Amino acid sequence: MGADRRYAYGAAAGLLGDLLLGDPRRGHPVAVFGRAAGAVERVLWRDHRGWGALHALVCAGGAVALGSVASRAVRTSPAASVALTGAATWAVVGGTSLVREARGIGRALEAGDVEAARVRLPHLCGRDPQALDADGIARAVVESVAENTSDAVVGALVWGAVGGVPGLLGFRAVNTLDAMVGHRSPRYRRYGWASARLDDLAGWPGARLTAVLAALAGPDPRGAVRAWRADAAKHPSPNAGPVEASFAGALGVRLGGTLSYGGRVEQRPALNTEGRDVTTRDVERAVRLSRRVSWLALGVTVAARLVATRLVAKGRTS
Repeated sequence: MGADRRYAYGAAAGLLGDLLLGDPRRGHPVAVFGRAAGAVERVLWRDHRGWGALHALVCAGGAVALGSVASRAVRTSPAASVALTGAATWAVVGGTSLVREARGIGRALEAGDVEAARVRLPHLCGRDPQALDADGIARAVVESVAENTSDAVVGALVWGAVGGVPGLLGFRAVNTLDAMVGHRSPRYRRYGWASARLDDLAGWPGARLTAVLAALAGPDPRGAVRAWRADAAKHPSPNAGPVEASFAGALGVRLGGTLSYGGRVEQRPALNTEGRDVTTRDVERAVRLSRRVSWLALGVTVAARLVATRLVAKGRTS
């Protein structure tokens, strides 16, 4: 069995495992990595970009190295290689947890329990829930579902197709580092700069693929493309912009507006200005679109890896 087929079977098994099992309640590999990265930060932290770059190199490089060592250890066994890829895929994707949290908030909103929705919202995103009404919470959920479809699923599958298990682990490590130190707080403005920029680079291809697939899988492909082209560049994030704009256009809703994070209020440009306001029922619509995009991404990335591998093999024999 070739390496490309091993990856295909393993990635499919890992995504199916996430669908059936979700994330473990305790001892999640990403949480273990986060604790290790926190320990490295305690040793290296200086208010300096260079030390932050070293932190990113040690942590992300360590994850890639671990994946490389593990892949080499099982390369002679097709079954073990498939199992390793499946386990790595399951560990790094988070589609089921994303869906579970979004639907939990959606059910609370549908039941009219806005306070319960406010309590659950921080499990999904960093917004200040007390500043939001029911429709504001629904908008925050839709935006988070869109962005995290790219960050928690599609981006990982892209880098898995490119680099196998090391690519899967490396992408998740970079994304986790950005969440830990990449935000613009006084402590991390310099130290987290490298992690934030590395996450922008790593997330670029997955975000574009997510936007394309949202347009293809959504109920309004033309609206998705129109919103992407017109509004994505207005978003302060180079990767969240295309994804959220495409989801907004596909679903026919308007995203953006006033946001509150940790007491800091931001005014984001509207995405899909022709769309209507988000309502509670759009949470489930966004979740279903996210699921379709995730499975399409698996097919696209696995197919791309198979084709690339065969082209390379053909070039070597010609």
